[in-house]
Amino acid sequence: MLNRVDRMQLAVQNRSRAAETFAKVLGAQTDRESTIEHLNATCTVMRVGESEVELLQPRGPGPVQAHLDRWGEGLFAAGYATEQLDALEERLRSRGVAFTREADQLHLPGTSTFGFPMVISRFVQRPRLGRVSFFYEATNALNTDWKVVSARYTDLFGLDASRFCPINSARFGYEGTLTLFDPPARLDRIELSQTFAGKPSAMRRFVERRGGDALYMCYLETHDFEGLKQHMLAAGASLTPRGDDIASERDNMWVHPKSLHGMLLGVSRTGFAWDWSGRKDLIPALT
Repeated sequence: MLNRVDRMQLAVQNRSRAAETFAKVLGAQTDRESTIEHLNATCTVMRVGESEVELLQPRGPGPVQAHLDRWGEGLFAAGYATEQLDALEERLRSRGVAFTREADQLHLPGTSTFGFPMVISRFVQRPRLGRVSFFYEATNALNTDWKVVSARYTDLFGLDASRFCPINSARFGYEGTLTLFDPPARLDRIELSQTFAGKPSAMRRFVERRGGDALYMCYLETHDFEGLKQHMLAAGASLTPRGDDIASERDNMWVHPKSLHGMLLGVSRTGFAWDWSGRKDLIPALT
């Protein structure tokens, strides 16, 4: 019942300052302002490719303020879209899942989803803006057995487990699965990555700091990798390449959280994420 990775929500101290950063680093464009009563927060919604970023600034006590007080700025919730919002609402309610509906969004706290807060919106197809194509992934870093989480998400969101792709990484010390929604047409998914005490890594340290399962990072795709890379470098962003050095990198890179108000962001060129998503044959050749 989930169709797309739709948006990311960030908790920030100052929406105007954060909006300037996202415009400078990613070429994001401010679309509208809103208030989310459930979160007691004001929100600047920015367009980035076909997706959106919601910059949440607290108006007072509430979930966003609590996040800032405990963790500082950073990812607050991963956003997904469905064409069946009302049916999904009923499905979650029938399973006793805690959530809040406000307008055309369902807000699920991390207590309902293994430390992975979600905002699920009614699906809207948007024209693409700028060098970014779209978000396609958010990572649920886990201490819990990933197979338990996979089974739970499959049931909650009506996913097809036969489409999932197993993953593991010696480099980053995790194993799990990609809950692909519509392969091979699209890459959209929740990444489930179980970390282990005996395999120290940045993700494992994050899980330990958060006291267990948590929302760790997100990924976007770009149809202009070199252009976006040069734009981010000119903006002063701190980038880590997949390969040996950023100057020659043409496939994949990571943006340090300090460059985007606490958001750890992966960036891959069109189709390259199929390299670890079960369909290497779908990776377009470089020209």
